[in-house]
Amino acid sequence: YWMGWYIVIGTAPIAVVGLLFRDVIENSLRGLWVIAAGLILWSIVMFIADRVGRETRKEQDITWKDALFIGAMQCVALIPGVSRSGATISAGLFRNIDRVAATRLSFFLGIPALLAAGGLQAVSYAGQISEHVGWLSMSVGILVSFIVGYFSIAWLLKFVTQHTFTPFVVYRVVLGMAIIGVLISAL
Repeated sequence: YWMGWYIVIGTAPIAVVGLLFRDVIENSLRGLWVIAAGLILWSIVMFIADRVGRETRKEQDITWKDALFIGAMQCVALIPGVSRSGATISAGLFRNIDRVAATRLSFFLGIPALLAAGGLQAVSYAGQISEHVGWLSMSVGILVSFIVGYFSIAWLLKFVTQHTFTPFVVYRVVLGMAIIGVLISAL
């Protein structure tokens, strides 16, 4: 019951920021330089959160203030290259929530955020979907994404109970540097 209210509280910031800054998010922030910077800079935040989070608090210790803080950090993920789950899990670690509870809350917060964003895009681009992709293809894509996402989340929950985020941090930094390398070579 209380987790449901925390999801509502934690979803409010991204709903407000996403709607207010939709044009900036969908247009101005879509450059490869922004993506590369998001990958690298947020990797530093994830690394620090992984090292300083004391993980002394369990799921039952989460408060509405934690949900609001983690939800506010989810807004940073509106910047391309910043991982939504990386932002929210890092926020949970900064609040000293253990990594399993932080990961669970992260994915619970992702459900309304991703459904709302997908629904808004579907409504906004309904004509183009009908004309170019087709609703059947779109529905199959959504179903496959849901199934893959479900199993990915199950794997991630197991992984984070025993490992740090270092492999993800390294991957993100290498990818960010590769994008920068390609951009520089294209100049």
